[in-house]
Order: sequence, then structure tokens, then C-alpha cells
Amino acid sequence: MLYRKYRQKKVGADGIYFALILCYKIMFQGQQPFSANPVFRFSTGRSAFLFFSVGNTVTLTRYLDQLISRKSMLYYFRIALLFLLPAFCSCLSPRPAGNMGPAQAPFLWENANIYFLLTDRFFNGDRTNDTQFGRTAQAAKLRGFMGGDIKGITKKIKEGYFDRLGITAIWFTPVLEQVHGPVEEGTGLTYGFHGYWTRDWTRLDPNFGTEKDLANLVETAHRHGIRIVLDVVINHTGPVTDKDPQWPDAWVRTTPTCAYTGYNSTVTCTLVKNLPDIKTESSAAAELPAALLEKWKKEGRLQRELAELDAFFQRTGYPRAPRFYIIKWLTDYVRQYGVDGFRCDTAKHIEETVWAELRKEADAAFNGWKKTHPDKVLDGNGFYMVGEVYGYGISAGRRYNFGDRKVDYFSQGFNSLINFEFKSDAHYTLETLFSRYARLLRDSLPGSSVLNYISSHDDGGPYDKKRSSPIDAGTKLLLCPGAAQVYYGDETSRSLVVPGAQGDATLRSFMNWDELAGDSARNGVRVRAVLEHWQKLGRFRKAHPAVGAGAHTMLSEAPYVFKRVYQAGGFADQVVVGLGLPKGEKNISVAGVFADGTVLRDYYSGQIRTVGGGQVAISSDFDIVLLAK
Repeated sequence: MLYRKYRQKKVGADGIYFALILCYKIMFQGQQPFSANPVFRFSTGRSAFLFFSVGNTVTLTRYLDQLISRKSMLYYFRIALLFLLPAFCSCLSPRPAGNMGPAQAPFLWENANIYFLLTDRFFNGDRTNDTQFGRTAQAAKLRGFMGGDIKGITKKIKEGYFDRLGITAIWFTPVLEQVHGPVEEGTGLTYGFHGYWTRDWTRLDPNFGTEKDLANLVETAHRHGIRIVLDVVINHTGPVTDKDPQWPDAWVRTTPTCAYTGYNSTVTCTLVKNLPDIKTESSAAAELPAALLEKWKKEGRLQRELAELDAFFQRTGYPRAPRFYIIKWLTDYVRQYGVDGFRCDTAKHIEETVWAELRKEADAAFNGWKKTHPDKVLDGNGFYMVGEVYGYGISAGRRYNFGDRKVDYFSQGFNSLINFEFKSDAHYTLETLFSRYARLLRDSLPGSSVLNYISSHDDGGPYDKKRSSPIDAGTKLLLCPGAAQVYYGDETSRSLVVPGAQGDATLRSFMNWDELAGDSARNGVRVRAVLEHWQKLGRFRKAHPAVGAGAHTMLSEAPYVFKRVYQAGGFADQVVVGLGLPKGEKNISVAGVFADGTVLRDYYSGQIRTVGGGQVAISSDFDIVLLAK
């Protein structure tokens, strides 16, 4: 929030020196005067404008008043602080408060903090695109378009919402053009607001935004060190409606409906009635649908699309089979915009070899984008793919069991699979949960990982569905080994029980920005208190790869203290975490992890302490300690 008293103050040279002092004290003296870091912006000319984006305005006000009252300080520091200009410039970059982790800490997908959101339900950044293609029929509750779009995501990135939450990647629901008409699913009239009913893989749906919007989103995210994961669908087209014809028989099947009794009855079938299944097993050439060709012609891009397809099939030698058209169309977004990964929808309903084919082309596209945009490359990580193999759990290891066949999806292009088991495992005690996951990842999934979640868009049995223990939920998710998926609103106790909404619609309400602004309470816990907890844990995870990817060892059962240690490629990271500690004075043993004299930060309270006698003394009102360099 912006504090009005200092929101726009003409401060001239004194203000610049004042800002330098504040930055100096935060960076080099370890002081943390407020919960969110300051954002400084200066204009050229005779005056400078100083802005603060803060989380705790009361503390900030007192801090500013104290500094301003000591005007003599400005005089004595003026000359000395000129030498701090390079350091001050580093303050201008978006960086979460309290993140004093090693600058060289590598980004690891195994430790990722991935924010998953429904594009239509997160934030409305452009109200002019809210109604498209005559989508005006009255939909059932939470089953129509509600205005969220790509610009809305970008706006929140720019505001620093994801930085403060420690998010390292954003996965949003598909934004390709959806069927134009509504569908009766038995739960009321529904539009394709969720993005999983594709009509045209080569165009974005204007309800979500334009290709320019997508390009801006990716570029903005990358400037903040955030990766972008596109949600992609190969398994099916959208339903048939009065406005949306069925794709040709060479492309889709409409029967049988999946019985889920084995591999074939899960793969070679339609998920539900009126959801045509792409014939991904076919290698026979298929002509492009006449309706699609006519559409491209009306949009003035027919020849360009055909030329690009000719070039693709000539380069790859693939047959013009349905799956290869879609693979080409999807990897175009990687080649053009540099998206960092795919979340692959309905992964177990497609022959696993198709995912390997997609990965091959995605790798080529990603490497090509990096080669042509060397100044925009974030790091040396390759393309990322995470699969939705519905029902997969970490205890299965590498192979998902269909009953009559076991399939290793990790060998077919996937870095990770969504872990549907975590929501149940989260009921374990902390040590049982953490040690079990560390062991399974080490022994069963070396070189791979899982994506844990407590709630999602189509899981009717989430952990803590009533949001009665959001602090505990955040602790378990964000401190557990493996990657973390934060479903939009987990961090703000967004309700998952909406009266009048049927089926998965109740999981898909609009982001509760109004409750956050008003600091509403749910089940006796203030929304901002929940958010602050998730922010601290998220920033801790982001700064320290050991949290999600390190070896786990319990140091003390009561009080509960553990360490995580990560070491690879010449980089080493260690953390010590205490949970359920007494509030007030507490001594944490770090012997064998951090040597005496080591300066550590408690990422939860913001305190800086030096190890002495194998211990760190912390005095705070919290029962959590997050210690690291």
C-alpha cells in the first residue's frame, strides 16, 4: 500500500541522500523497518520524487520520522554515501524484503514456488475485452467469463505481488481461443472461461487478451526473475455447440466414453460426452478442417499459417497427423515468446510417447529462442514440463499404474508430475511428512520431482477446504521437500465453498482482492496475517534451494527443529528451521550446520544474529524461526 504522507514528496538533493541512508541501513546494517521493501523512483531535473511501497505503514512512519528528525545525519553522510551509489542502484531492482540469500543461488525447478491461477478469475486488467463472440447467455454460478485476463496478471507482477510472495514461476490456465458457444454439462450452462475447450490452437482468445499482451507478460515476468508455464491441451478439442462445429473424423473420435478400467479405456476414448478426443495415436495424414481454413482466411492469415506448416513438416519429417499439427502450434509460443515450460493437461489420456515428441520440439524451440535473445535468457535451465497424470502420487515413484500397464512418464519428457497425494499426506505430522518426502524424492525420483498442492481447480477434496487452518497449510506446503504449487487464493484464504456453485465451480471463484483490501477474517484468522505468513515462507524458499531440494535431517523432536542441506555444482546451501517454538526468547541449536561467528538471518522475524556456542538466540513474537545466511 502507499502511505500518503510520503507518497509524493518533493525532496530534492536532501531526499536523495535520505533515500541513500535508508537503503544503506537496510542493506548493510540488516535493519528491516517494514515488511515490504521500499521502491524508489526518481525523476530527472531539479526535484526528485520519492515513493514507498510498504507493508507496515505504522512502523515505516515512525522510522521515517526518526530519521527526518535527525537532519544532521544527512550532512555527515552526504559525501560518504556517494560511494554507495552502485549499491543503492541495486535497490531499484524488484527484490522481496528479507531476501538476503546468496546472490549466486541457482534457480531449481525442484525447489520452485509455482503460482497457479485461472486467467479469467485472477484480475481484470482490461475491461474492454470482457465480452467476446457474443458470449452473453446467462451462465450458471461461476460458470461464465468474469473478466480476468493476461493484462491483469502482468499488472500484479509489476506491482510486486508475486515478488513479495516469493513466487518463481506462474502457471495460468490456457489462453487459446475457446469455443464460442455455451455448453450444458449437467451443472448449468458453462462457457470455456477455464481455457480447456480449444477452438483454435493458433490464436489467443480475446477474452484473455492479445499476443502482444502475452509477449508483455512473459517479458515482464522475466524481468522479475519469474518463469512462465503455459497450460497446454492436446487430448481434446472443445465441445460441439451451435457456434462450434465438430472437427473432422480424421482428427477426432466421439465414442467410446472412457471407462477407466485399464490403459486403452483411459487413453483411446473421450473423457466425457461431447468432448471430442484427438486421435493422438494416428500417424495418418489429416487435412486441416475446412472451418479452420475459412476462419484463417477471414482473419487474413491463411497463407502465412499454411507456409509455416509446410516449413515445419519439411524440417521435421513428421507426417501431417493431428498430434503433430498441435505440437507445432503449441511450440510456436515457446519459439516466439520464450515461455519457460508447459503444464500438460490430461496427460494420462494420451499415449505417453506423444509427450516425448512434444518435449523434443519444445526443447528445440526454447533453445532457438535463447539463441536469438541472449540478453533475455534467465539462466541455463532447459525447458520444463510438468504433467497432470490425474491420481498420481509420490509413493508410486516413477511409474503410474493403469491396472494392466505401468507407465514411466518421467522418461517421456516430464521433469515433474503433479502430486495428487500431498493433500492427504498433509494430515501427517510435520516430521513424518517432511522426512517421507525427502526419502521418496532421494530414493525413487533422483533427478526428477513432484509438484505438491493443497488445493486446485478440479480437486473436490482439497486439504483444509474450509480454510480453517491456513497458517498450518502454508507451513506444510512451502516447507515440504519438492516443488510447491500455490493455487490462487491459498495465500489469502479465498473461500473454496461458494453457496449455489455446483461441482468444480466452487473452487474457481474470483480472487478475493476485496477481502485482502479490507483485511477480512475467515475462521478467526485475518487475511493479511495469512498472506504475510505465506510471503515469508515463500521468500525463504525462493532464496534457498535447500528448502525444496535439500537433504532433510531432524535436529530436535521437541521443540521441532530440522536442517536441509543442498550441494551441487560447486554451490552449497544450508538452512535450519524451527516450528512450534515458544514465543519470546528462544535458543536454536545450529551446531554442525553453521560455525560460531556465522551471521544468520531469521527470515521470519527479520532479525540478524551471530552464531555463538553452537546456538542462535532469537527473541520474537513468533513460534517459527527460519535461519540461513
